[in-house]
This record gives sequence, C-alpha cells and structure tokens, in this order.
Amino acid sequence: MGVDVIRTVGEMHHAADVMRQSGQKIGLVPTMGFLHKGHLSLVEHALEVTDRVVVSIFVNPIQFGPSEDLDAYPRDLDRDLKLISDLGAHIAYVPSVEEMYPEGFVTSVAVTDLTANLCGRARPGHFEGVTTVVAKLFATVKPHVAVFGQKDAQQAIVIRRMARDLNMDVGVMIAPTVREADGLAMSSRNVYLSAGERQEATALYRALMLGQKMIERGERCAQKVVAVMFDVIAPQPHAEIDYIEVVDAEQLTPATELSDSILLAVAVRFGKARLIDNTLVQVG
Repeated sequence: MGVDVIRTVGEMHHAADVMRQSGQKIGLVPTMGFLHKGHLSLVEHALEVTDRVVVSIFVNPIQFGPSEDLDAYPRDLDRDLKLISDLGAHIAYVPSVEEMYPEGFVTSVAVTDLTANLCGRARPGHFEGVTTVVAKLFATVKPHVAVFGQKDAQQAIVIRRMARDLNMDVGVMIAPTVREADGLAMSSRNVYLSAGERQEATALYRALMLGQKMIERGERCAQKVVAVMFDVIAPQPHAEIDYIEVVDAEQLTPATELSDSILLAVAVRFGKARLIDNTLVQVG
C-alpha cells in the first residue's frame, strides 16, 4: 500500500488520535532523513514492538550551530519514503520548518547537567534544539514507544531523562549501533568522507574496542584507557580530535576509577565530517 505522508501538525494529531482510539500502539522513529541501514534498523525495532510506526523526517534547524552543516546536510526524501515503505512503516511525518516553528515561536525544552559534557560541551545549544523538537514530535505523534540509536548515546540518554522528568507517557527504546563491515558506525555524515578519510575513520571503532578490552581485562584507570585510545586515533593524518572520554553511562560525568556501567565515547573530525561513536562497558 505504501507509506502515508503527513505534512501538517493538525493532520498528524488527527491520525494519532484515530490510532490511539482504535487501541493501536504507536511507535515513532525520529530522523533527519537521508536514511541508512542504521535508521532502518530502528524502524524494524519499532515494527516489532508496536502496531503502527511513524517515521518523522525533518532536518531540525535549531540543533545546528551557526558554523555547522545545516544547508549542506544530505537530503533525499523520495529515496527515504521508498525505503521506509518497503520496510513496512505506516506513516512518514514530513513537516516543513514553518509548520514546526511558526512565526512567533519562543518556547524551548532544556535538559541540564546531562548536556554539559561530550557533544553538549562541543556544540552549545545543540541538545536544547534536539529536546525541543523531540518534545514537539512526542506531543504531535503521541507515540507509546520512541526508538533511538546507541550511536547517539548522549542524545538517547538526554531524551529518556526528558521524558521521565516531564512525565511524558513515552517509552524510550535504545537500539544497538549498526556498523559497516570494518566497524565504522553508519551515519548520514559518512558521505562527506573522502576515500582516505573513510579508511582513517575506522580508527574510532578500533580505539573503542581496545579501550573496552583494557577494562574487561582489569584496567581501572580512565586516564590510561583514554591515552591508549588517543594513540590509535591521533596518528590518522586527517583526524582532529574533539574528545575521547570515559564517562558514567547514566550521568555522563567523567569517570576516574571505573566501576558499574561505563561509556567510552569519541568525537573526531575528518575533513567536513564530525563523527561520533561509543561503546558501553559493564565493569566487573
């Protein structure tokens, strides 16, 4: 039958109300489009646990900084619609910027503390843009479950806290990172990489796996883990390291003595692409 395309808040409200009144469980997969296998895996997870799946496709301008890649961000709506239709998604919610942020829009949603480190430190205002748009999507689509990817771990943790703190009746599901055969995490921004940069970018996954092995073998000094990861990434000719960190997986604060659940997280620029990746490690 194909996917139904909804472009306005009013239409989406109505569709969500009809689905809920008929007893259907709604799943939401928020995206900025230019979909890859990582996004599609999130849709598959949503299809497994809900009755009707809505995929939002919206390049959110308020989460981009003034020097970031809003205008250049890759877009291909026709391709995206075919991919999610073939997979079995039911609705594509594709609002315009004017529909999402009408004239006079002045409200924002901010989650403090969890956004102070990692990408929040490097990209001021980014997470406020993310939480604002996701709050609007939750209010419009009215999902029972929303699915996010582990690759964007900080984003997922921040949204889960927002939903809890604001008593949003939405379950936030975090699905595993999907990787290329050589370990590189799938990302829409990978298209920015030259052939040489693409090869160098595999150092992120190698560094994370080495850090994980160190911890699993008994290393408990975060500085030593970071130093070894740095030695894997820094020699890459085009790598500009934003951060390499070992943090508590719940609070996202720097970990010194490693215990409980730890997140190893990296952000590195290769040319025009800023790539992020992470791995969760259960200590002990």
